[in-house]
Amino acid sequence: MTPAARPALYSDTIRERWRRPRFRGELAGATGVAEDVNPLCGDRVRMMVRVDDGSIAAARFAGDSCAICTASADVVAELVEGRAAPAAAALGAEDVLAVLQADIRPSRLRCLTLPISVLQQALGR
Repeated sequence: MTPAARPALYSDTIRERWRRPRFRGELAGATGVAEDVNPLCGDRVRMMVRVDDGSIAAARFAGDSCAICTASADVVAELVEGRAAPAAAALGAEDVLAVLQADIRPSRLRCLTLPISVLQQALGR
C-alpha cells in the first residue's frame, strides 16, 4: 500500500480538536473537578464543570495528552455543556466517537474514554 493510499491515522476532526481545542483551559468557579492518568500512555486529563440548577453551565479540560485524548476531552466538554448533570454523566464512548468520526483501535480506546471517566468523577458519579 502506498503512503497516499493508507487510511489516515487520525480523522480530520481529531487533528482539528487536538491542534485547536475549543474547551481547553481553567474554569473559574468550577463546582466539580477531577483528574486522572492513563498509566499505559501517560495521558493526564483534568475535567472541570460548573453545575447550576442541575445542569452543566460550563465545562473545560486541562492536561497533557495524546491527540485522541485531547480531542476526546474537547468533545466531552462540548457535549455536556447545557445538559442535565445525570445526562452528562451518562455520556458514552459512542457519543464521542460519533463526533470524532474515527475508528479507534482497541489498544487506544482508553485514550478516548479517559475524559469520560474523569467527567463522571467530577460529577460525583
